[in-house]
Amino acid sequence: MEPDLKGKYVLVTPAKNEEKNLPEVSKSVIGQKLKPELWVIVDDGSTDGTPSILEDLQASYSWIQSIRLPPRPRDITFHYSYVCKQGFDYALEYCRENGIELEYIGLLDADTVLEENYFGKLLIEFEKDNSLGIASGGIYYDIGGKLSREVTTKHLPRGTGRIWRKECFLETGGYQVEPSPDSISNIKALRRGWRLMQCTDVVQIQKRKTSAADGLWHGYIKNGWMAYYLGKNPFIALLNVLYYSLKSPHYTGAAYFWGYFGSAIRWEKKIQDSEIRAYYRNQRFVESLSTISGIFSRNPEEAREREQ
Repeated sequence: MEPDLKGKYVLVTPAKNEEKNLPEVSKSVIGQKLKPELWVIVDDGSTDGTPSILEDLQASYSWIQSIRLPPRPRDITFHYSYVCKQGFDYALEYCRENGIELEYIGLLDADTVLEENYFGKLLIEFEKDNSLGIASGGIYYDIGGKLSREVTTKHLPRGTGRIWRKECFLETGGYQVEPSPDSISNIKALRRGWRLMQCTDVVQIQKRKTSAADGLWHGYIKNGWMAYYLGKNPFIALLNVLYYSLKSPHYTGAAYFWGYFGSAIRWEKKIQDSEIRAYYRNQRFVESLSTISGIFSRNPEEAREREQ
């Protein structure tokens, strides 16, 4: 018998010009066996039909709230994390004002569709292990009616569809307004003794490829820059360039290379957080090489598939 977990989590979603994906995403959240106590959708100045969709959702469901930010260009670095933080701050304040007690805090991008019991399955894992701080499902793509999983480091939770234990979220400083905030959260959690998990059998379907909101070329340039900004080792960056260059579309390797090494040539600033800088400075090569070799050992085209 599954434990009674009703009403123990809130969910935050950043959205910008998502009229195409938001109806299906919202349907998957509304249809969850374990619904959030509160779902905050942050409209990042959308210029399409997103505001109208959000108005309808709020009118139909009392547990869905939205806030709107002024229009700004889409940006997966500082601005993305700023948008998310506005949602988290609003959600926590809303819960305090309305006497809502919660144990978990979730993040879901507006291009991600969830299986029916997505959060229920993840919260059961939290109930099993008090040291589990952050978890997510695996990211899948629908390719011709079959689901192909995006291969990543197995134990690290994904950015979208992730959920924090509230204590872990607060202990690690909440959601940082920094590039790659999910990686920063992972590192801070690990350094404080929390365990991380990616449950690859818990399915979330991403409607576009990771980093592809503004096209893969620009997305991977920013990924390379973020790796430089966080202080990742140049040798590891080159291994990533090689990995991206060997899989389709091959130009993402060149984009990542330019993002990282172009930033290094220009001596651009790096993150000031001493804890993050120390983590990447002391990261052992054997661990990084093991991660890379694990990725290389699996052909993305042979990723696990499921019939819909």
